[in-house]
Amino acid sequence: MKQESEFIHHVPCTVCGSKDNAAVYSDGHSYCFGCGHIESGDEIVNTTPNLEKQINFIDYEVVELSRRKLDIKTLKKFNYGVGSSNGKPVQVANYYNTNNQLVAQKLRYPDKSFQWIGDAKDSVLFGQQLWRDKGKMVVITEGEIDALSVSRVQENKWPVVSVKSGAQGAKRDIQRQLEWLENFEQVILMFDQDEPGKKAALECAKLFSPNKARICQLPLKDANEMLVAGKTKELIDCMWASKAYRPDGIVSGADLWDSIQKEDDYVSVDYPFPLLNVKTHGLRKSELVTITAGSGVGKSSFCRHVASHLLQNNYSVGYIALEETVKRSALGVMGINLQKPLHLTREGVDTKELEKCFKETVGNGNFYLYNHFGSTASDNLISKIRYLAKACNVDFVILDHLHIALSAVGEDIGDERKLIDYTVTKLRTLVEETGIGLILVSHLRRPEGNRGYEDGVPVSMNALRGSASIGQLSDMIISMQRDLQAEDNQTQLHVLKNRFSGETGKACTLQYNLETGCLTQTEDFADDF
Repeated sequence: MKQESEFIHHVPCTVCGSKDNAAVYSDGHSYCFGCGHIESGDEIVNTTPNLEKQINFIDYEVVELSRRKLDIKTLKKFNYGVGSSNGKPVQVANYYNTNNQLVAQKLRYPDKSFQWIGDAKDSVLFGQQLWRDKGKMVVITEGEIDALSVSRVQENKWPVVSVKSGAQGAKRDIQRQLEWLENFEQVILMFDQDEPGKKAALECAKLFSPNKARICQLPLKDANEMLVAGKTKELIDCMWASKAYRPDGIVSGADLWDSIQKEDDYVSVDYPFPLLNVKTHGLRKSELVTITAGSGVGKSSFCRHVASHLLQNNYSVGYIALEETVKRSALGVMGINLQKPLHLTREGVDTKELEKCFKETVGNGNFYLYNHFGSTASDNLISKIRYLAKACNVDFVILDHLHIALSAVGEDIGDERKLIDYTVTKLRTLVEETGIGLILVSHLRRPEGNRGYEDGVPVSMNALRGSASIGQLSDMIISMQRDLQAEDNQTQLHVLKNRFSGETGKACTLQYNLETGCLTQTEDFADDF
């Protein structure tokens, strides 16, 4: 088998007169990438006319680009030079077709603008003409300078190419050369580490057969920044450490060691009712907790207690109560602190006491409310909670309640069940995204028979109104059961779901005091702890 010759250096072409478009190879022959002229030693063996000869390509000189840390050897290999266009200095990247004919030049001006000469649509990737049609690995970069940088740190031994039009056109460029690229065992996508580059790398990775594409992550923006910073070893290490692309959600167990060895650091705070903590082990960030009960059983009062308790423990709270004004919500939380129903009367509370309570609770800078009454669009609600989480840095958000928020069904989702599915899924995703703890108040569907939940009918998960998604996506579900006709004003709390520890069942009994407007835990609720 005849051994393929290797590139040695560039020389002037004796036919077209270009300064260094002719390449000399180890077997003695030369080939001009400008006009297609081929020579074997001193004997002319073939001349292929250049169909693009009439194109007015600019002259250039291959010189060292010291600021970019690119040496003359690498630049000559890729035939990357410096010239002048429109009276301005330009860097010149030459693009060739599958016949190794020069078909286009990409000019890069000092202001980082670009200009094409010739027809780039018929060209292969930058540098593609230099490499064999198969191999173990090829690196694809987002730009020519980065391709040159990667090639230099590898002493120009391993195939490196660049897309023609940056991140925006990367997918199209790779699609056109997919057959050539698929011949390599591995394709490493070393795009810029900005958002467009990362997005383009993912889009391009999907084009290749399974386990072929690998996405390279760099500590700096791109390969040339790594080279200029002297991080050549790190650049090579990152290249070889590139991880194989997998579709979203697919994770190799072998990649989990860093996560496994680190013990989970739960941000947890107790509920204001000790016996409830026995079952729940407290309230945690990154969890979705659903509170459910019949009308008038005390869901809102429970939420005010939790909000007041969180504020007193220096946690920040977002409070969305859509059945009352923000003033009513604020007075309710303050009333828990003072043990006075401030929304009903301020008797016995002077201005100084009221101001002190205000500064300790809703006015301490850690309390945020949504000034809106009644229903709202689902996506609008999600955006408000995301703002509370990311802009206000709240630890916990209380939403009271889900069903009034969604009572105005959107145009795109035609019934309550679908709307609840959509919204609760969004809320669950938001909890994962932001790490907040979300306390969600949910209503119940009407039970069968003549008695309602307000009459003390036991609550089950199947009773959650609207959709099974609430039960499926919640980490914790706590029900409140109370007979409104009874004179004892007692509410029983049951844990219906507990993803954290699995403990469910009766938790505690809360006594509502009409004079204070507060809930207190009773000691007469025996449970099988």
